[in-house]
Amino acid sequence: MWAGVIAGSVFFLLLVFVTPIFAGGNAWVVIRLLASIGLGADILAPPATFDLTALIVALISNFVLSIGFALLIAYVLHRWGLIMGIVGGALLGLAIYAINFYTLTFFFPWFFAMRSWPIVISHLIFGALAGGIYESLEVEEFIPVENE
Repeated sequence: MWAGVIAGSVFFLLLVFVTPIFAGGNAWVVIRLLASIGLGADILAPPATFDLTALIVALISNFVLSIGFALLIAYVLHRWGLIMGIVGGALLGLAIYAINFYTLTFFFPWFFAMRSWPIVISHLIFGALAGGIYESLEVEEFIPVENE
């Protein structure tokens, strides 16, 4: 769960502060897009300015999805080691991007506009962080086998 919170925090910061630099727009456009998962398309209406409800719903949506995706990454990559956690997590982050932006846009068609390289890279970073953090925090317990 911690891997999801930490990777989700970095992911959110990348989306809000870095993506607008490369893809255009402002941070509130991205926040409102995330909030639209819970609030619907009405939150996307201009102007894209400060909205406390949108910010809270965007944060909740981000962390619920981040923890869920990190748990999936941890399940798939469990006990494969740190390097495989990072590489495999990045690949799973890419798969999550593909699923989110090429299938779930059926339900949220306004996310089609977010298909871009900054979003792909942020998903790769999220996956690599989630897998790497999970593997580095994982504590394996060995139970000694007694000889009879």
